Amino acid sequence: MHHLFDLKNKNILIVGATSAIAQAISDVFIEHHANLIWVDLFQDKLIQVREQLNLSHSSQVSIYPCLFSDPKSREIVIDEILNVHQHIDIFIYAAGVQGPAGSSLAISDQDIQKVLNVNLLAPMHFAQLLIPQMQNRKYGSLIFISSIASVRGNQNIGLYGTSKAGLCQFARNLAVEFGPDNIRANTISPGLIKTPFAENLINNEFFMQQRLAKTPLRRVGEPSEIAATALLLACDGGAFISGQNIIVDGGTTISD
Repeated sequence: MHHLFDLKNKNILIVGATSAIAQAISDVFIEHHANLIWVDLFQDKLIQVREQLNLSHSSQVSIYPCLFSDPKSREIVIDEILNVHQHIDIFIYAAGVQGPAGSSLAISDQDIQKVLNVNLLAPMHFAQLLIPQMQNRKYGSLIFISSIASVRGNQNIGLYGTSKAGLCQFARNLAVEFGPDNIRANTISPGLIKTPFAENLINNEFFMQQRLAKTPLRRVGEPSEIAATALLLACDGGAFISGQNIIVDGGTTISD
């Protein structure tokens, strides 16, 4: 049974690596012997986060700064990574921006460009850059962090929800097209998770009363619970799961 969750000798690329969810994923993956390759905006932040890991594991983490909203920067960093590490087995896209909150009628073209660029166009481009080498090896798993905003209507964060819904559809498309190459693609849609990204919501007493009343488990999720889901999708234990959007929300989206 242990081999089903072993990542030994697997190269895992995580974009948005300094986010709380990505850090939780890294912690769990290191315990399962993965080689981690981190990409995020700022090298100093990447170094700072890596130093927080157990020092005995530091050699398993390589870091690459990249302005991942820029297509040319994406191409350069993937070329560099593949030159150094030869291949990527598992790709995790954990970056994201919420964008403006408010009416869909108030969204500007600039807002749309910014949110779609980070939340949808960037992960699409990374996948395009990485899938050919996965095809050559007949192996790969792509995991995109989405949101429960992708599966229900949103009064205040409609643009964010739209971008994440597009990401889920993109993963399904990849699963169908590249399944014959033994390449899987899935999304994870967290509910409210205890992270800095959700801090304003968690500190809003009125919002929390409403949200927890609609969440059967009556609590906020932990980043480690998203990490555990990612582990399943990355490992042989999840080798027959593809094209799925796995909702990890304590039951919020199924509550009446």
